Amino acid sequence: MEHFTALADPTRRQIVELLGRGERAAGEIAEGFAISAPAVSQHLKVLREAGLVRVRVDGQRRIYELNPEGLAEIDAWLDRVRRFWAPRLDALEEELRKPAPAKGKAKGSKR
Repeated sequence: MEHFTALADPTRRQIVELLGRGERAAGEIAEGFAISAPAVSQHLKVLREAGLVRVRVDGQRRIYELNPEGLAEIDAWLDRVRRFWAPRLDALEEELRKPAPAKGKAKGSKR
């Protein structure tokens, strides 16, 4: 899934978190990182191509915002994973809460 490949990089995850607080111009985004503006632009390109962010042009500025559709795809995948694992983890927890069998002689053993 292209979304997860894009989010594998910590800088891109930080950009997504930043955009989660509201749209930002590319220059504003770049100011928050200790890497070059062209490097930030490359990260934004990867996020855009993965469908996680979208861009609009406002004069000379490029304004980035999260793309709800791309994030909805990730959420749908996570929901499928949760539905698969939740009952299994609940069953495991139930088994782990059962009292341990008593130590000692087992029934029918001769000593």
